[in-house]
Amino acid sequence: MKKLIAIIAIAFTATVAAQAQKFGVVGGFTSSNTGINTKDAMANFKNVSLYHVGAAVRWEFGDIFALQPQLMYQVKGSNLGQTIADGTYQDLSNAFYSKTGFIELSAGLQVGLDLLVFRPFVLVEPFIGYAVNGTENFDQLATGFVDGKNTREDVDALMADVKNKLEYGFGVGGGVHVLDHFQLTVQWFMNLGSLYDNNKINAAQIEESVKNSYKDIKNYQGIKVTLGLFF
Repeated sequence: MKKLIAIIAIAFTATVAAQAQKFGVVGGFTSSNTGINTKDAMANFKNVSLYHVGAAVRWEFGDIFALQPQLMYQVKGSNLGQTIADGTYQDLSNAFYSKTGFIELSAGLQVGLDLLVFRPFVLVEPFIGYAVNGTENFDQLATGFVDGKNTREDVDALMADVKNKLEYGFGVGGGVHVLDHFQLTVQWFMNLGSLYDNNKINAAQIEESVKNSYKDIKNYQGIKVTLGLFF
């Protein structure tokens, strides 16, 4: 499956690059988190600062519209800082840490104004991706989910296996294209769908309370800042 996605992505990039007005390299900073809100507990997930890097192709249609597909490797993560259960605050620094690396294909539609030297714009960018690596760190004792059957490493391995590999979502934001070669964008993004496939968790392998705790965790969302160089 990974090889097929890689072949499709490479073929797509080669095709559009051959017809594009400009080709560029992009990279930058990704700050993301997840969230949880259940009837008996609220958790505060802190942003994790990671990165993205890749390639882009660009078409400009007159002075207003531009289309910019991108293929990149992007790493998103989240870190649980605290929980509040039954009105009691509990510090859980690093008790839950999740990180996932995705190969992402996006198509950014930009609407801007050509001011000769620079071109400010707003953008909408839907994306689809596939997880190629990642890590889990779930401290059962710190979060109160101890089942007596599994070690922390057991739970980490189980939850890494039930992560949804396919991701999709959208980003919105703005940026500026300078001297027709340099670009800076800032956008807020949101992954749609669930981070974990709760149906794959075997009740015989892990306690129901642990299973339920993952069920309510939202998918990645956050901010990314991207620099681009176009030729």
